[in-house]
Order: sequence, then C-alpha cells, then structure tokens
Amino acid sequence: MELPGLRRLYDAVLRLAAHPQARVWLFLVAFAESSVFPIPPDVILAPMAVARPDRWLSSALTCTAGSTLGGVAGYLIGWGLYEALAVPIIELYRLHEADARFRELYLAYDWLVVAIAGFTPIPYKLATIASGAVGMGLLPFIVASAASRGARFVMVALIAAKFGPPVLAVVEKRLTLFTLVFLALLAGGFVLVRWL
Repeated sequence: MELPGLRRLYDAVLRLAAHPQARVWLFLVAFAESSVFPIPPDVILAPMAVARPDRWLSSALTCTAGSTLGGVAGYLIGWGLYEALAVPIIELYRLHEADARFRELYLAYDWLVVAIAGFTPIPYKLATIASGAVGMGLLPFIVASAASRGARFVMVALIAAKFGPPVLAVVEKRLTLFTLVFLALLAGGFVLVRWL
C-alpha cells in the first residue's frame, strides 16, 4: 500500500536536496519550523546529505543556523507578541495545557527544557515561544538552542551521509511505512507535550 502522492513528494524532496538552491530552502524551512511551521527540516536535510555526502557538515550547520535564528524569532514572539501571535499559534496546535506545563518546567529547569525540546520530537516552536513568554535569558536560550539543534542536525546529516545509499534504498522500498512511522513520532511529540 502506498499513500497517494507520496512517491511524487519524496522524489521532489530528493530533487530539491540536490538542487543548487537547496541550502536556501533548508535554511528557510529550519527557520520557519522553529516558530510556526509544522514540518521539521530533517526531511530536507537527510536527502541533502545523501545527495551530497561531501557537504553533510555544512548542510547540518546551515540547518542549525536557520533553526537557531528561527528560535530567536519564536522567542521574540513569546516575549513581545504573545497575545497577537503566540496565542494563535498555540491555539492552532492545541497546546494550551502544554504551554502552561512548559512554563512550570522553565521555572524549575530553565535552559535544560530548551535543550531537551531542541533535540527530541517535542515541538521546538513551543519551547521557543514559551522561553520568550517566561523571560528566559536570551543568551542561555541561544546557546541551548544552538547546541541541541546542532547536535540533532549533525547526527541526522552524518547518519544520512555515511549510510545514505543503503538506507535510502530501504526507505524507498518501504516509503509508506517510514512515512507513517515519522508522522507517528511527530504526532507523539505533540501528544507528549500535551500530556506533560
């Protein structure tokens, strides 16, 4: 069984990953995902590392820079535009309870919460917005974001670059299964945040 349109989307992402402007798209998706966009940049980063294994580290660093700067944008939304922009984003993803819980966690654990959210399937955009809303120090926020997002993206790019062709063959053979697993993990991250 294959999901409708999945193969075309997958092939388009692979073409984009090898495109000369792929880094621009990677940066923009990483930036947007950190505050408003629901799709993680890993879906562009991994194919880029497979298509150009010689550039895996620079691709991971591009992704990290975009995500960290996007995190600062999310922080600023939480800090200065909470009612105007943060509340609609929280409502869109139905994260009211998670937002309140994250605020409690920030008061107890400060930057560690950002580091955990930056590396795991927990929605990073919630961490960025909540960090600004509670007034977390901007420098610790940036350091925790850059370190956790960087570690995640370096890991994804390195694995894709080193094991890409064999892994890519398995992914292509079982594309629907991997897509469903990825979507389940993403949804699980949202559920986990609500449950916290």
